[in-house]
Amino acid sequence: MATFFGEVVSAFSRAVAEEEEEEEDEEIRRELAGRRDVTIQWSSENRSSTDHSASLLPCSTFLIAVGENAAGFLKSFVQCCGSWEVVGAVTLCNERVQRQHTSEKQFPADSSCVLYRLTSDPTILSCHCTCHVAEDQLFHWAEKVFENIQKRNLGVIVLSSSSVTEYKSSRSIPSIPVPFLRALKTNTVQELPHCQLLEQPNVISGLPAAVLTHCQVQQIPAVLYHCYSDVAALDTLTVEAFKPVLASRSLKSFVKVTTQSAEILHQLVDANKIQSNLYT
Repeated sequence: MATFFGEVVSAFSRAVAEEEEEEEDEEIRRELAGRRDVTIQWSSENRSSTDHSASLLPCSTFLIAVGENAAGFLKSFVQCCGSWEVVGAVTLCNERVQRQHTSEKQFPADSSCVLYRLTSDPTILSCHCTCHVAEDQLFHWAEKVFENIQKRNLGVIVLSSSSVTEYKSSRSIPSIPVPFLRALKTNTVQELPHCQLLEQPNVISGLPAAVLTHCQVQQIPAVLYHCYSDVAALDTLTVEAFKPVLASRSLKSFVKVTTQSAEILHQLVDANKIQSNLYT
C-alpha cells in the first residue's frame, strides 16, 4: 500500500511465493529421501567385480539372519565351521538407526548389517542384520542386497524370531511349549522345510517377509525359518531352537557338529547381558 501520493509500489505475487515454498519443500523431501537410502559397501577386492551387472558374486547358498537370536545361531552353529571373511556391509539410516560409515579396506565386526563369505567355498554367503529396517526401506534392502548376487542355482535361507504373543492358534498359547519353529517357503523350493509350516492366519512382516517376497517374485528358492519365543533378548534356548535348520541339504555340506558351538553361544549371551546392564 502506498504511503503517499505518487509512490511506486512493487507488485506482490502470492503465486511466486508459493512456488518458492514448493521448491524449498521439494528440496527438503529429496534431502530426507537421500538420508533413508539403503546402500551396500563392498570390500575393495569385491568392488571391481560388482560394479557391473555382468559381474555378479557367485552364490549357491545365502544365509540371512534377522535379529540378535538368528545372528547368534549363525555365529554359534554355522560360522564356527571354517573361516569366514567380511565382504561387505549394508548401511541405512532411519528413525532408530544412525548411518554407519565403513572403510573400503576394513568393515567393523560389530556393524549391525554385515555380509560374510566362507573362504573355503566363496559361493556360500551370510548376512547378519541386527538393526531396524523401516517399512519404506524393506523393498530397497532386498533389492540392493540381491542385485549383486548371482541368482542362478541360488538357494536362500532366512532366519528370524518374534514374540510368541504374535502367534495365533486355536490352542491356548500358554499350553504351547516355547520356543518353537515355523517355516514359510517360496514355490520353487523342492526340499521340505525341517519344521512345521506356519499355519493360517499367521503372517510374517518386516525384513523376513520382504526377502521372501523378493525371492518369490524372482523365482529364487527360499525358506524362512521363524522362531516364536517368550524372550526378546539374545537367549540360549531361542538360538538353539534353530538347530533343525542344520539338517538342510545346503548346510550339511560344510557345517560340522562341534563342541565349540555351545561355548561360543554362552560367550555371546554373557556379552549381551554385560552390554545390556550398562544401559539399565
